[in-house]
Order: sequence, then structure tokens, then C-alpha cells
Amino acid sequence: MVVASCWCSSSSSWLPLSLPLHSNLKAASTSLSPKWKYHAFSEASSSSCSLVHNNQDDDLQALLQILPSDLHHNLLNQPNRPQLLEVILDLGRFPEARYLGKHGGHSLRNTEVTVKELEYAEQAVGEFGKDNRAGIEGTLHRISAIRSRNGHIVGLTCRVGRAVTGQIDMVYDLLQYGKSILFVGRPGVGKTTVMREIARVLSDELHKRVVIVDTSNEIGGDGNIPHAAIGGARRMQVPEPSMQHRVMIEAVENHMPEVIVVDEIGTEAEAHACRSIAERGIMLIGTAHGQQLENIIKNPTLSDLIGGIESVTLGDAEARARNSQKTILERKAPPTFDFLIEMRDRHYWLTHQTDKSVDMLLRGISPQVEVRKRDEKCKVVIEKSKAYDKCQI
Repeated sequence: MVVASCWCSSSSSWLPLSLPLHSNLKAASTSLSPKWKYHAFSEASSSSCSLVHNNQDDDLQALLQILPSDLHHNLLNQPNRPQLLEVILDLGRFPEARYLGKHGGHSLRNTEVTVKELEYAEQAVGEFGKDNRAGIEGTLHRISAIRSRNGHIVGLTCRVGRAVTGQIDMVYDLLQYGKSILFVGRPGVGKTTVMREIARVLSDELHKRVVIVDTSNEIGGDGNIPHAAIGGARRMQVPEPSMQHRVMIEAVENHMPEVIVVDEIGTEAEAHACRSIAERGIMLIGTAHGQQLENIIKNPTLSDLIGGIESVTLGDAEARARNSQKTILERKAPPTFDFLIEMRDRHYWLTHQTDKSVDMLLRGISPQVEVRKRDEKCKVVIEKSKAYDKCQI
């Protein structure tokens, strides 16, 4: 049995929750629709046990329809089709497929991609947004375009979107606290997938009023009807990326959410919108650009998410007491997000109590974090109070 742990609000120590984690997870898993079934994914750094919607082949067919027919059939006959991550079509180069847990691409044929094939895919997809992204209605797939200086499409990244569940046990105990959580990690580590499942669980299991601000339709899928993977959560689409912060405030003012879910917080306006929302007592679940907490601290655009950083001049006595220079960096306000989770890998997460970790890092001290990972049997293992600089995958 794994016992979930969390920081007590009045202490820097880790304290177990009153409920064992397995009882919560059992309740969550038994309420899943019978449409979900187990699949095992083998990855480079860890094994992955997840639930995958059993119509994933139907969804994959929708993506493969936009590809040249020879690539379509080639990919359908691949034994590792469930691990397909994305298909790359670049003008004048061989088409490639990329798979989870494998480095580099797998060439799909020995002839180059032509202009006609890119034009066919563009027509099949339809209109691209100003961020050069498009989707396929009713699915979670994402197609991203690379354009020439003249505006013509010269490359496509066709990213496979799957309704994956099973990651929620890595963070289920924290959700019950109603505190805001920020996820950071490298691209492709699974942040958006986690957002999607958290939205579903908060809405369907914990009965919260959840609104997703879906800038690129990655969480709820393309089309006016959101994908079933978000459960009962509501979805607000964003006309263009620069308007995300406005839609976040609109969601709060018009729809009375208890939880706001927002992906890819990347501008100062969005960081300020997050602070405004948090100050109204609304739980935030978000992701930000950066791999580790230090990236957010050093980013002047996003540092407001963790309380902001300011330069402070100490008196002589205080400087001697701290054994530091007279001018130091300190956190200037309470953090917008109470917890920050570094997704080092799909199944290796570091959980920070944001205020304490930021304060200690600014003083040059390694904070204590909680390590959440899966063992060889895919069960969640929690290591409490581990030194941050000792955490390695």
C-alpha cells in the first residue's frame, strides 16, 4: 500500500494524509467507463502502465487519412503502432515516424516528400491558426506547419493525440487539497495529457466546476464539441494565442469556475492573469515553459508565478547573521501556485512546496522535495523529504 504524503501548511515537513492513497485510487478507477483498457508502453527510462481508450485505432485512422496512401498503409502495419508519437513530413526529405522511447526517427520510405503531398495534407486538415497549428475534429491530434518566407507549407509535424488515463495516481492526493499546481517539463513529457486527466477527475470524481482555457485545442480536441476525455469539464476556446489571458479572466467573470485549467503559460499577461485568478480563491492547474523550478525563477516573464524575485539590501547585522552579502535576491510575494511539479520523465516527478523551495534556492540551499515515481510493477512510490540536488532519474 502506498500512503500519499503532502506538506502541512504550517510546517516544512511532510505529513501523510489521513486516507491511504489506494482507497482513493480504487474509487477513481472503478468509476471509469468500461471503454478503457490497460496497455503497457515501454519507454527508454521507465516502464509505463496507462489506460488507453480502446478506440485509439479509430482516432489514429483519422490522422493517417491526411498522409500519402503508402505511408498510411505502412504505419497501419507497424507492430509498434501504439507507441507512435508523430509523423514528420518535410519537403525534399524522406518522411519519418517517431516513437515513444526511441531516439531519432524511423524512415517510412526511400522517396522524398513532394509539394503535392503537402498540399493534399493541407487541404485535408483545413485552415491553420495564426500559431500554425490545426487539429482534426473529434480527435486530440495536432498538426503543426513549417512555412517558407513566402508563406507556403514546407513541413508538417503530425502529432498523435491519445486519450490516456492512469497518470492521475501520481498526483491524486494533492488534488484533494484544492491548491494550485504548476507543471513544468520538457516538450513531449506528457504535461498536456496530465492536464486533460486532471480536468476529468476534478469534474467527474471531485465534482468541481472546471473550465479549461484551451488555446490550441490540445486539451479538449478540435471542433466545437470537446473530446470525451475531459469528462464533464467545460472548455473555452481561444481565438488566437495572444488572447489567452483575456479568455482566462472572462472564464472567471462569466462562468463561476472552482478550477481553471490552462496549458502553456508563457507571457507576462498570462502570468498576471493567473495571479488575479488565484487571488479570487480559484484553484489553478497549469503548465509553463521550463524544465525545472530554476528556469521559472530566472525567467523575468514567468517568475511572478512563483512569487516574483526582487533585490533586497540587508543591514550589517542581518547580513552577518545570514552570513551573506548585503544585497540578496528574495521572493517578493506569495506564489500563485502552491505546488510546482517537475516532470523529469513521464514517471519520475519532483514535487516542490513552491514558497519554501524558492526561498531556499535563492539562499543557495538545496530544498527538500518529494519524489513520485513508478516501480517496475508500475505502482506509485513516494519518497519524502529528499534533497533536491540528489534527485536523479
